[in-house]
Amino acid sequence: MSVDFELFITKLTNRLRLPLPGPEAHEPLRATPIGTLRPSFEHRIPPKPGSVLILLYPEDGQIKFPLTQRAEYAGAHSGQISLPGGKAEMGESIEQTALREGEEEIGIHLAQVEIIGRLSEFFVIPSNFIVTPVVAFQRIKPVFTPDPIEVVRVLEGTIESLLREDAVQKKEITAARVYQLMAPHFLIDNQMVWGATAMMLNELRMILREIL
Repeated sequence: MSVDFELFITKLTNRLRLPLPGPEAHEPLRATPIGTLRPSFEHRIPPKPGSVLILLYPEDGQIKFPLTQRAEYAGAHSGQISLPGGKAEMGESIEQTALREGEEEIGIHLAQVEIIGRLSEFFVIPSNFIVTPVVAFQRIKPVFTPDPIEVVRVLEGTIESLLREDAVQKKEITAARVYQLMAPHFLIDNQMVWGATAMMLNELRMILREIL
């Protein structure tokens, strides 16, 4: 699928100014427990604000966006495929957080990036974050420089991979080495993208299907 990038950005910018699908897009991609053993999350403090970056760019007639494979660590999202992003620092706007994290995690050059809007904020239950996806673009492909501590590698998704009729698949997985889940997911760059990242990308998918 070849798309006029400038026209695409104009249409997407205009659509992001209108009401967003929100939970209508998120819930169909939520992983559900199988059996009686279910994770329990009891957070004693308010959720922390954060944001992720959906950075769109053209390459070879396609429109792409980067994701990261996280390093293995003792945390809720160890090894998962995620959008670049993280916790807001004191005094930062949502947009500033997304850009800073994109620069730190994958080495984007902020002078080349233009922000066009946001998707719906989303509560990531395991890590107790309220996350807002920030949508931006640049006119040339970034030269990615992944952070050697946080990022194992940078993956490249395409909007075409989100728009296919069979884009959403389901698979039984084991989370946290204990819990069996049925996980709706996208297959992007040969990697399974599920959980909060898939739920946020499904909102982008619903919007793209309106404008393309």
